[in-house]
Amino acid sequence: MKDTIQNSKEQIFEICEQTRREYETLERELKDTTCKVTEIIKQTDERRQQAKLARNRLAAINRDFNTYSDEEAKKVYDDANEHRLQLAVMENEEKQLRERRDQIERQLLQLEDTLNRAELLVGQVSVVHNFLDGDLREVGEMVEEAKEKQAFGLKIIRAQEEERRRVAREIHDGPAQLLANVLLRSEIIGRTYNEHGLDAALNEIQDVREAIKGSLAEVRRIIYDLRPMALDDLGLIPTLKKYLDGIADEQTETDIRFVLHGNEYRMEVNLEVALFRLVQESVQNALKHANAKQISVKAEMRATQVHLIIHDDGRGFDPEELSQPGFGLIGMKERVNELKGDLKIESSKGKGTKITIIVPINTE
Repeated sequence: MKDTIQNSKEQIFEICEQTRREYETLERELKDTTCKVTEIIKQTDERRQQAKLARNRLAAINRDFNTYSDEEAKKVYDDANEHRLQLAVMENEEKQLRERRDQIERQLLQLEDTLNRAELLVGQVSVVHNFLDGDLREVGEMVEEAKEKQAFGLKIIRAQEEERRRVAREIHDGPAQLLANVLLRSEIIGRTYNEHGLDAALNEIQDVREAIKGSLAEVRRIIYDLRPMALDDLGLIPTLKKYLDGIADEQTETDIRFVLHGNEYRMEVNLEVALFRLVQESVQNALKHANAKQISVKAEMRATQVHLIIHDDGRGFDPEELSQPGFGLIGMKERVNELKGDLKIESSKGKGTKITIIVPINTE
């Protein structure tokens, strides 16, 4: 079966190469034909002008035939006829060249479609061949990876439900309670004014205003946890700085530093969100599990790549002992794989952890 698939792959490849050579030949012919069409159009226009002038001269002779000799009249007639014949020949040649150009363009489209399907077929056959060529250990690894992804999918569902419960709880305990308090206080303002006068009512309004500010701040915090709006407005780097500064203010016992190398630039929004979540996950892991005293985040903005390096001095771990990685680590691997990037984790017990993320940037 493997030999048959390999032979089929080679035959498809030969067809693909033959089609590619035919495509290149037609492409050169199309370029040459296009140049010829441009030139014949120019020549036909010039010949058309000459034929028009010859017809005008012939018409002038017909109007005043007696003033011209027979020889002059014959010359003008022959000249007009010659221009007419040559114009007809050139127009016919132009028509044929245009038809050939259109035919070549249609053939190129068909060949391009054939090439694309042949290349896709070669890739599919290669996948089948490589699968058959693998040993049972590789198949076992594929099965384990599939199981891991299935477990990851279930964890995602549980995490989504837990996130919904968390957001609902925060809204209920935070903004909802504050708004209920504002509503109650707003009803009291009228009675306060009637019973204690304008100054007491103004003081009550001031208290309500402070409660509204607190509710607004709580709503903004919840929104930021769901998706930092600064990503859309400012981009990845300013949002990272703001996020890390906020963490540093909350975690005073941990020194958090951010360093940028290279010139800052904007990227596609989904890519910026993914990179932000990767840094967020890495920093949260260092704070929750590593008991780190110092966390450094370094971003290197290159022409075709973005490098993110998150390093902490926490307790570390032995990567070989992680037979069942935690949800965060699997999620980071899946996210980096979707970005067609590389994730490298270096750690040892008592010596901290270093996470290196390299993601390519589409420059087209």
